[in-house]
This record gives sequence, C-alpha cells and structure tokens, in this order.
Amino acid sequence: MTNTAVSAAAHPTAQPPAPQTPAHRHTWLLLLLGTATMLFAVGGRWDIAVAAWIYPVLLLRLNRLSRAWSGALWIWLAHLGAAVFWVQESAIGFNAVVFAGAVALAAIQTLPFLADRLLVHRLRPAPAALVLPAGVAAAEFLITLVSPFGTAYGSLAVTQHADLPLLQIASVTGPWGVGFLIGCVASTVNRVWDRPSWRGGLACTAVLLSVLLAGSARLAFFPPQGATVRIAGVSPARTVTERLQTTLARFAGSQGGVAAAPVASVRPAMTAVEDDLLASTRREAAAGAKIVIWPENAVRTQESQEPAAIAAARAQARRSGIYLEIGIRVYSTTAPAYGRDEALLIDPRGTVLWTYQKAHPIPGSERYTPGDGHVPVVRTPYGRLANVICYDADFPALMRTRADIMLVPAHDWKEYGGAHTDKAALAAVEGGYSLIRQDEEGVSAAYDDEGRVLATADYFATGGRQTMVANVPVRGGTTVYDRVGDTFAWLCLGALAALTVTALVRPRR
Repeated sequence: MTNTAVSAAAHPTAQPPAPQTPAHRHTWLLLLLGTATMLFAVGGRWDIAVAAWIYPVLLLRLNRLSRAWSGALWIWLAHLGAAVFWVQESAIGFNAVVFAGAVALAAIQTLPFLADRLLVHRLRPAPAALVLPAGVAAAEFLITLVSPFGTAYGSLAVTQHADLPLLQIASVTGPWGVGFLIGCVASTVNRVWDRPSWRGGLACTAVLLSVLLAGSARLAFFPPQGATVRIAGVSPARTVTERLQTTLARFAGSQGGVAAAPVASVRPAMTAVEDDLLASTRREAAAGAKIVIWPENAVRTQESQEPAAIAAARAQARRSGIYLEIGIRVYSTTAPAYGRDEALLIDPRGTVLWTYQKAHPIPGSERYTPGDGHVPVVRTPYGRLANVICYDADFPALMRTRADIMLVPAHDWKEYGGAHTDKAALAAVEGGYSLIRQDEEGVSAAYDDEGRVLATADYFATGGRQTMVANVPVRGGTTVYDRVGDTFAWLCLGALAALTVTALVRPRR
C-alpha cells in the first residue's frame, strides 16, 4: 500500500483539492472586461450606449462563478473604479465628499448583484430572472432617495439618451424602466449561458421588442403638434466673461471675498457682462423671440447691487415685450452660504413673476443655502412655463411638474457640459414638456416632450458668443409617470422584498 493510500485510509473523509475549472479561471477575464466596458457606461462624455447592456452580463457571470461575498467585493471595486473614472473624465474636483459618495454609490450598485447571487438558487427560474432587473431599478431609485447625487451618476437610463424609441418608456416608468430592461437582458443572457434554450430568452426578448415598438409608434404617430414659440438662449461674450472672472479671482481669498470687495473694484466688470446680455436680448427679441433665457449665474452681483441688476432686466423685458428668464449669482456676507443662486422670470410688463432658488447645490462644490424645492409654474400665452436650475434637473421627483415648457438655466464646464445636457432629454420625456437648457461654458439644447433635439449650441465651438434659437411647441402632454410618480420603482422594491422572503422559506435547489 502506498503512502498516499495509507493517508487516505487514515482520513477517509479527506477530499483532494478541487481542480480549478476553466470557468473559474475565466473570472479574472470577466472582471477585467466587465470593468473596462463599464467605464463607457457611466453617464460621461465617452459613453457608448451598448456598453451599458454588455457590462452587467459580464459582471453577473463573474458573480455567479464566485463565492457570494468575494464576488460582491470584486463587483463593488469595479463600480468604485468606474465612479473614479467618471470623476476624472468629467474633470470634477476630487475631494473627501466626492470619494465618500463614490464609495457609497458603488455599494448600492453592488446590492442587485449580491441579491442575485444569494437568491437565484432558491427560486424557480421565472422569479429568479426578476431578481437582478428589480434590483437594478430599485438601487437606482434608492440612490435618488438617500444620496445628494440624483441621476447625475448611477442611472443607466442616461447612457441611452440618443435611443429615442427606448427612451419613451421613461414616460411610463420613469428612468427606472430602462435600468430594469438592462438588468433583464443580463439575467436572461446568463440563464441561457447556464442552460442553452430558446425559451429562456423568449419573455425578455418579447418585452424589449414591445417597448421598442411602442416607443417607435409614439414617435411616429404622436409627434408634438400645434403652435410653437420662438425661444432664444443667450450667453455673455467670452471676452467680458473672462474679464469678470479675472476680476473676481483677485478677491476670492480675501476677507469676506467678493461680497466685501469695494463696489468700484468689481462693479464695472459685472456691468459689462450685464450690458452684453441685455444687448443680446434686444437683438433676439427684434428677431422674433418671445422668450429669452440667460444661463445660470449669468449675472454676478454683490447683494447691495442686485436690485439695480434686476431693474435693468425688467426694463429690457418691458421694452422688448418678452418673457425674460435671468440667472443671478448673488454674493453676500451672510453666513453660512455667503450668497444665493437664483433665477427670475420677468413678464413683458416688467413684472417679476417668480424668484426661484436652486434646490440642489452640487455636493462639495456649492455652498448656497438650498431653495424650498417648489418648482414655479405660470400660465402665459405660450403655455405653462416652469423653471429649475442646472443640477436640479437630475432629480426626477423635482422635475415631475405640470408644465408645457421647462426652462433650465445652467452653468457647466467643458469636460462635462455636453454629457450633462444630454441627460436633460430624459427629463423632457418623463415630464411630457419641452425643455430648454441654456448652458454657459457647456452645451445648450432644446428638446420637445419626446426627447427630440430642436436646437443645440456648444459654447466652445461658437467663437466668442453663444446663442441658441428654437421654435418650441407651446403645449406639452401629461405622462403616465407624471400621474403615478415612482410607482414602478416602488413595485420593484416590493418585488425584491417578496423574492427575498420566498427564497428564505424555500429549500436551496
């Protein structure tokens, strides 16, 4: 008897080490490919729409070939790496708040994969196929509930902004429907991967085709009809903007900052920007514009000088007979915000119809005291006008407003402006209104209520001045999502809870 045989006889329960299977040897390749693909599906300027459909397939395969908690760790690291990549490609300042947000978002995005790993082997095939889709939709929804980031990061729907037939589902389910479908495809592909069968993919294929056909039919047979209004978005010339930035930079680090600077030191540069905007407004009104919108922070003024800046805009609206939306950055010595981010709508009589304060300052970047989140709406001869400011549009609950035209003054930067404006198409479809996003130092765009681009202008490709003009439908529509809100997302959360309970009471298959 050999030594090996003796050892085996002495320890009859001992098992030889299991050989590494080819599938397990491929987990590193799945992790690498899944992570690399996800970098192009993060809602950034380098997005590739199809990447959002591929990476969940690869990471889910990795997850099912790994132990539950080790797989979750790798997937969390993959999402964390994608979040850091998004921060870098978007040229967002990396600080403690941003890093903490990336860590938390990656953890939430990992939960659907962990749920799939823990539950699918305790469920029948049909309910098991729903774990990942419901989990993805629920996780995206939770991000908007518990984090200050909205859909700026973590929403798969924003990666599909150019796929208008698919995007129409947002008018029923909100953005969560797109994430559900992407999760459904990943779950179905992995089911077929495990057990090849044409039946395995039939239900998911039917649902996806139905969504695309219904979206295509909506675009083809129910386009916006009726009267339009000419809307112009104007931004100040780059020369006066750069002069003002140079002036303000001299006081940024001083006691009290710009708010405490001598009026004579900052007012001339501020006035030059205001005069440039007023001149552009006169020009566009003379060309036929009935509504003119300025970007976020278009006017920068000390608190004591704000009434004069508003008075000049009121006088211009009255002389031109237009509705004028102006964005104002007010510098104040009052702690803790030391200023306000406002948007005012002025009617053709020169009356200020609303003063709206930004409800969602950018975390870690803006110190403004948030507004109350009440979106103003006013009836005009050109439909119901409403208004939010820039980052506010990344919060679907805030954007559910009964309006015909949503005005969104914005202020981005070169690396992120285009991607941020692309996401606005989703809000237009969800809300059933046209959306005008006038973005200084970014890309401006006008969308109809089905997400079609009516006009666009790139601040960095238009020389020294940016003007965007669009003929916009004056009548929007009421969407299912506008009426039922986040019912679909709550149903996904409920379904995930029910699947968890079912899996716990069933024996492991």
